[in-house]
Amino acid sequence: MARIESEQPRKQRKARYNAPSHVKTKYLNAPLSDVLKEQYKKKTLRVTKGDTVRVTRGDFVGTEGLVDAVDTRNAKIVVHGVFSTKADGTEVPRGVDASNVQLTKLNLNDKRRAAKLAEAE
Repeated sequence: MARIESEQPRKQRKARYNAPSHVKTKYLNAPLSDVLKEQYKKKTLRVTKGDTVRVTRGDFVGTEGLVDAVDTRNAKIVVHGVFSTKADGTEVPRGVDASNVQLTKLNLNDKRRAAKLAEAE
């Protein structure tokens, strides 16, 4: 990840918002649960669609659900069961920051991801 020289919050935010896509994917890492940490010898992993996560901060603390979508542009993930209610009563999915969730079950359908985790064991 590119080192941001400035300590000013406005420049920190600008660097984050204007970061290229390959850097923004690094903002989508989430901590692993204790069981997974012990199994894979890693602390964090990138969240992908199909993973099961538990929300650890915010209005939906304790909610556990599947990751429905990963928004790399805004560095947010959409968790099944986390939604906002609009004024007309309809429910819309609410993006959650990846640092505010904990991975509890991994989607290992991707062979590259499974192989990478297998070599870490």
